[in-house]
Amino acid sequence: MGTLAPDPPLPYFPLFASPEAYVDSLLKHFASTPLLQTLCGGVHLLDFFTSTPDLYTTLLPPAWRDFLAELDIMDLLDLLMREDLDALQTGVGWRGTSTVLPKDLIEYLRGVRQHTLDRQPRRTNQCQRNRKSAKLTRRVAVGMNVKKRHEVSLFSAYVDELATNLSDSTSPATSSSPNGAETEGLRDSKPCVSHLIDFGSGQNYLGRALASEPFNRHVIAIERKGHNQDRAVKFDVMAQLREKEVVMRNKKTFRGDAEPVKTPTERAALPTPPPEPEVVAASVSTLAIADDAAMKVELSADGKGSVQYISHEIQDGNLCDVIVQIVPPPDPQNEPPPSRPLPTAAQMTISLHSCGNLLHHALRSLTLNPSIRAIALVGCCYNLLTERLSPATYKLPSLRPSAHPRLTNTSTSADPHGFPMSEKFCKADVRLNITARMMAVQAPWNWGRKDSEGFFTRHFYRALLQRVFLDAGVVGQPQGGEASPRGHTSGTPIIIGSLPKSAYMSFATYARAALTKLREDAERGEAFTDLGRSLTDEKLEAYERDFAAKKKELSVVWSLMAFSAGVVEALIVVDRWCWLREQPEVEQSWVECAFDPAISPRNFVVVGIKK
Repeated sequence: MGTLAPDPPLPYFPLFASPEAYVDSLLKHFASTPLLQTLCGGVHLLDFFTSTPDLYTTLLPPAWRDFLAELDIMDLLDLLMREDLDALQTGVGWRGTSTVLPKDLIEYLRGVRQHTLDRQPRRTNQCQRNRKSAKLTRRVAVGMNVKKRHEVSLFSAYVDELATNLSDSTSPATSSSPNGAETEGLRDSKPCVSHLIDFGSGQNYLGRALASEPFNRHVIAIERKGHNQDRAVKFDVMAQLREKEVVMRNKKTFRGDAEPVKTPTERAALPTPPPEPEVVAASVSTLAIADDAAMKVELSADGKGSVQYISHEIQDGNLCDVIVQIVPPPDPQNEPPPSRPLPTAAQMTISLHSCGNLLHHALRSLTLNPSIRAIALVGCCYNLLTERLSPATYKLPSLRPSAHPRLTNTSTSADPHGFPMSEKFCKADVRLNITARMMAVQAPWNWGRKDSEGFFTRHFYRALLQRVFLDAGVVGQPQGGEASPRGHTSGTPIIIGSLPKSAYMSFATYARAALTKLREDAERGEAFTDLGRSLTDEKLEAYERDFAAKKKELSVVWSLMAFSAGVVEALIVVDRWCWLREQPEVEQSWVECAFDPAISPRNFVVVGIKK
């Protein structure tokens, strides 16, 4: 089989001689840059107004602070991500600042930029080639917002072309015999891709598109949550992948006025949206499987696409329990399918925005299941990853197990399914705490003035409320030295969660809303109730006035953290590629951009193909 991978197989900037040179430089730069490590996991905004000495003063050099004090926050974002660093002149001001642009600041920005991955889709990649043919019909796109429609349309075309290329490389080749008759021979012994296994299908937006025109693929949708499967089936009805069944009830029986009778069923017309004449969706009949109510199977009656739903708790990459349930599609003569997959059947694992370790499980499915021939996966939610080289960290400290000894042992041990996956990264001792991984899901290149001002204000209010808690004795004074797994050094972390938009009208309204929510805390609800009574609006307004000047400093640090976390995402994505390269069964592996980063920031697809 010819190579399908782009050259180079990683989307790094053209500054390195080879992928190996880029990976080595990435690991070396992260390990040898203390400020990068501090901004990527060593700083938490809860400490911003509670640390002594001042966090901003200890974090950034004096020359940086003097320059950044005069710089507008949007100008800072331009400097971080868009300005041509090679064209800048050091030793002079920039954009009207009287303070000179520090040379070491430029060098820091250059080092981060060089080691982040290029997330702009290249014109030669498959998604760009399929952009014109990736339009979804109204029926298939039902329930999708703009972002989801963009992702599904491009990724479905990407997966279809990849599966087609794999099947073409293994399909039978014909040759002429001496008497003129044609004989068939196999180009190699590997089977064609018959099914696509969607890891964590959710409401099956991707699978529905692949099962419909023009792809007509056979999709196995694995999902643990039953309500997602139920919702997906309703969307399948609208996409004409199955017919809707309406239950006709006897009114007296339904009201309990008569003896129960057997309720007949009849086929009903499909709901809106109206049909589109230019596209005919795959027609589907239902095949019932005896004694297995958890599995819903829809098989094509005319050789077109199909969707098979399987309820499965994904705990690792071993899918043997799933693969044995796959029902092969009927042949063109409409003969009934066999009870087990054909010996030549092969599958391809796909996933669109798998959260946390789910993508690690999907990667391992390539090596743990002989019949799975390829994978194409897009990850997200790096904060939900676990850690392989250190005990688990928790976004919510209250979730840390403490009652049962087995749970306590589990919480203090490393997770073999976590980050990093590759032996190369393990030997380099790459560790990313939850604060670093949470920052890696930011998209600072998409920040505008209005939305950035909104979340800068939210961060300012939360950090200021932490200072109120410190002054009231609710939390302890931050201690020097090692930060907590979450990145902050305050006493007891306080989780507030989401608040309505109306709570952010002022700091006083925010504090009131937060304290009202915290009154429900089982352990400290009474303390928060007393604190709310003692705080007047005048006191809260005084806090906001006293710390207003530091809001700019907090915004600067948050911007630097989000910009620097691009290296964290590069570490996570490259680690997955390195793991594929280390597997003896894998012939080709690569990473490329699948979506427009302005619409879908997590746009790296990881692909692996067996030998």
